[in-house]
Amino acid sequence: MPKPCSLRVLSVIPPMTQLNTPYPSTAYLSGFLRGQGIFAVQEDLALGLVLDLLSADGLDELGQAAALTPPAGRSPAVASFVAQRPRYAATMAATLAFLQGRDPTLAHRIAGRNFLPEGPRFAALDVFVDPADPDGDSGGDPLAWAFGALGLQDRARHLATLYLNDVADVVRDAVDPRFEFVRYAEALAMSQPSFEPLAQALAAAPNLLDRRLQRLALAALARHRPDVLLLSVPFPGALYAALRIAQAVKAAQPGIHIALGGGYVNTELRTLDEPRLFDFVDAVTLDAGERPLLALLAHWQGERGASRLVRTFVRQDGVVRYCNFIGEAEIAFADVGTPTWDGLPLERYLSLLDMLNPMHRLWSDGRWNKLTVAHGCYWKKCSFCDVGLDNISRFDAASAQTLVDRIQAVVAETGQTGFHFVDEAAPPKSLKALAEELQRRQVEVSWWGNIRFEKSFTPALCRQLADSGCIAISGGLEVASDRLLRLMKKGVSVDQVARVTRAFSDAGILVHAYLMYGFPTQTVQDTVDALEYVRQLFEAGCIQSGFFHRFTCTVHSPVGQNPQDYGVHLLPLPPAKFARNDVGFIDPSGVDHEALGVGLKKALYNFMHGIGLEQDVRVWFEGLKVPRSSVPKRRIARALAQPPLSTIRRAAPEFP
Repeated sequence: MPKPCSLRVLSVIPPMTQLNTPYPSTAYLSGFLRGQGIFAVQEDLALGLVLDLLSADGLDELGQAAALTPPAGRSPAVASFVAQRPRYAATMAATLAFLQGRDPTLAHRIAGRNFLPEGPRFAALDVFVDPADPDGDSGGDPLAWAFGALGLQDRARHLATLYLNDVADVVRDAVDPRFEFVRYAEALAMSQPSFEPLAQALAAAPNLLDRRLQRLALAALARHRPDVLLLSVPFPGALYAALRIAQAVKAAQPGIHIALGGGYVNTELRTLDEPRLFDFVDAVTLDAGERPLLALLAHWQGERGASRLVRTFVRQDGVVRYCNFIGEAEIAFADVGTPTWDGLPLERYLSLLDMLNPMHRLWSDGRWNKLTVAHGCYWKKCSFCDVGLDNISRFDAASAQTLVDRIQAVVAETGQTGFHFVDEAAPPKSLKALAEELQRRQVEVSWWGNIRFEKSFTPALCRQLADSGCIAISGGLEVASDRLLRLMKKGVSVDQVARVTRAFSDAGILVHAYLMYGFPTQTVQDTVDALEYVRQLFEAGCIQSGFFHRFTCTVHSPVGQNPQDYGVHLLPLPPAKFARNDVGFIDPSGVDHEALGVGLKKALYNFMHGIGLEQDVRVWFEGLKVPRSSVPKRRIARALAQPPLSTIRRAAPEFP
């Protein structure tokens, strides 16, 4: 029988991720490890770095760096910051306290537009035009109509967000061109076949951000005295900082064990063959982390050999070796335990308001307890998705009783009742059971999450979900074309999406649609028609928010695996010892999707603010000759006039 693990584990969220709430990976790992009797603590160095940078001495150091830039070459952001530097120093601490919810009365001064220094980001306020007064003849504030329904606090938070974004632009222009608040040095990691760009960046002299991050990492090391450091990298924009942390920690404590994992690793480093990465970390794990982590800890305690590691890359004799002992079962989702936010400074996260749209704001506004209803995706057929990877292909759900137990435990720990379910797609049956259990126990929470627009979401079920605390949902409409939806095996139609989204909206639940353009064989006509469908969905009140992203072919998706089935030819991938994910392709249609994307995003931004819904969608493709939409003007209205979902005979079995 193996002896109890005596190793002390520190899990770290590296820069950059969200600033309004912790990324949940370390919370899940820490909760699981504590359930196994293992000492486990966590730190969010993404939030820590930003707050340190915006401290009094951080701003002073930033100001010095900005002042050293040649006046003739200063960007507008840097020039504005240098000119107003005393005002930033005087207002930053109070503004952060306001965004953290500690000083709400400051909203009056911020909203009055006389408190904060205003840089180039504030020019965005001028893009808003009152639909009732497009020429501005009334002489009023161009933001008055947009803010009218949101109130003083939200107006102030939006202005404070612009203020912080101005500072982020100064960091980018005066210190490190790779910096953004939600990502850092992303290009060094995203689909990067060679480790060389990262190696060169990590060998360079530390800049202002690097030095501050290193100090924060060493302070965490001194506080917790860990034997093991876990670096969770959910996105490519967190890898550079993760390795900078590892670099500093290894220099200070050479004997520490460091493991790298997370969503980016699981997707892009599956064919890893780069020994230099292991100058910074000792192990790289793939997919769900619980079983690999238990094996690693046992290995580092001398309880098992490297050959019995699980889904783990290590370096042996200078060569990268993948170890995957398959003699042990996966940890069931019901047994991973309850995540814990203990140790994270929940009172210091920043509620930002990047966009005024009431649905879109949820991603940056408020501190949400993040949970999953199930592991993986129950549909796992979409041709654009990495359906072969563990986080999609292995579907494993917990009971409603277990989920509500976790919800109650998290509320008791955090004192906060807002939950964001971060599933690939939460199953209708699971959500129905969850709603029933919440209502049975009379647990009052607010929740939102991601779904598929299934027929199972009837008006009655949507009302039940709303009664249980559901405030919003997001789901994939993708290309908004029945032909292309069939090609991508999405399993829904435009008419079905219209009826389901309307059922949610009628129940008082906000709806966000994920949208895609540039899918194989998508024509200009398809794109124009898709935008017309989207316009009608907004006009009918079916959806309140959306986001268009460009289709990317990945090596793990059905399109990447079988391009001939989708009418495209893949471009050869360069030899990859490091990251491998995105793959270029040739679409015989020859459509300039990049040019069309500008119009799509501009249209959607305006639709989300109630602007232009009565216009011909061709107006958004400025400078491009595009065809008239072939979609009937009342297509969505006719779909909504069909019988209620509950009376429509199903064409296929109900999904789980």
